[in-house]
Amino acid sequence: MILNLCPNPSIDSYARIPDFKLGEVNRISALEDYPGGKGVHVALAIAELGFSSKLLGFWAGGSGDWIIQECKTKKVEIDGVNIRGNNRKCYTFISENTKLHHTELLEPGPKINHSHFEEFITLFNREVTKAEFICMSGSWPAESPNDGYAQLIEIAKKYHKKVILDCTGIQLQNALKEGFFGIHLNHHEAKTICGATDIRTLREFLGDKVQFIVLTKGAEGLELAYRDEIIKAKISLPPSQVISTVGSGDCLTAGIALALNQKLKLSEIATWGVACGTANCLNKELGMLKKQDVEKMLKQVQIETYE
Repeated sequence: MILNLCPNPSIDSYARIPDFKLGEVNRISALEDYPGGKGVHVALAIAELGFSSKLLGFWAGGSGDWIIQECKTKKVEIDGVNIRGNNRKCYTFISENTKLHHTELLEPGPKINHSHFEEFITLFNREVTKAEFICMSGSWPAESPNDGYAQLIEIAKKYHKKVILDCTGIQLQNALKEGFFGIHLNHHEAKTICGATDIRTLREFLGDKVQFIVLTKGAEGLELAYRDEIIKAKISLPPSQVISTVGSGDCLTAGIALALNQKLKLSEIATWGVACGTANCLNKELGMLKKQDVEKMLKQVQIETYE
């Protein structure tokens, strides 16, 4: 079983709007809702590919109930901590205005307190022993401890469990102090933390804090570094086939985790990652891939190996 953490789940919505005029009334003409949050996307992708997937999160109000039910219908096992308020909504605008099209607007979401966090820690201590691999993804609710992921990683290491982390900011900074197995960053995030977008510089910056590094570069694919080997993988997908890139990085994380869990070769791990990330682009459903698309994409991956 792969254990997935999403501390700050969301409802991801396509919001169709002709234009946006400042200082005036703007009306959304249609909404399409999907379960969201980075860790939710990872868990859904793993389940869609036929593997056991469990998701832990903080669940709030009617929004939380809706996300839970949607995930359960897709064979994701759910647990977590119930809190007050409502889980956030994240809007992706669909518009004829090219400047507005695919603009994202994210709500802040609910708050947690110390007892909520301690309850989550207790739950994680119980679930980590059952997991074969752990994916930790995304932001935390307001008033969470700045070292939330670091504390969870410390627990995982006690049980000799490997963690892949996909987050930014203070949570990432504190997690790096603890050290962990794998990290997923996009090129913007890499530039923020080390001032460069190439994997060699990133590997040098991380040093012995992280063993397994995944660096994604959008349409250019991914670079993967482990020990003395670097793999580059990409799929040449015509832009006309791309429907939405929202959640592609999360689906890529899912593919990487599955391949690692199956102890595949580094080139095969990279292949699964880029195939899953690309498969997500083929569907309008935000952050969701389809198994048949992944199977097609696996045959189209281009691999390059270098030191």
